[in-house]
Amino acid sequence: MSSTDVEIRQSQIQGRGLYAKRAFDPEEIVLRWDLSHTIPNEKLPEMSEEERRYTHPLDELRTLIVQSPERFVNHSCDGNTEVRDFCDVAVRRIEIGEEITSDYGLVGAAVGFECSCGSQKCRKTIGPMSDML
Repeated sequence: MSSTDVEIRQSQIQGRGLYAKRAFDPEEIVLRWDLSHTIPNEKLPEMSEEERRYTHPLDELRTLIVQSPERFVNHSCDGNTEVRDFCDVAVRRIEIGEEITSDYGLVGAAVGFECSCGSQKCRKTIGPMSDML
């Protein structure tokens, strides 16, 4: 696994996405997150909604600001990776050129949003319901 195994480009799901430049087997680590960019949880309300899209709880005191390239893993209700120990791990084979996706609803989205993943399993809304009202 290295950053040369993936590339950022335009996504049909949302803005830019991350794509496989080689095949990944099930259970293989696709990305290992950079954990060096954190903020205290009390600073979260000061962040814009756009900035909060790229955050993930680190522990009870800190939130991780997700960096590139991992910040470009788009949501899918039928994701091909899942987050384990701050890594995106393939849950099935990922082919060359396939967009790397993860189900944000499994780990708790920081901001609620309407889903546009296009999956047959699409749940239409993801994240805190209070954000969707």
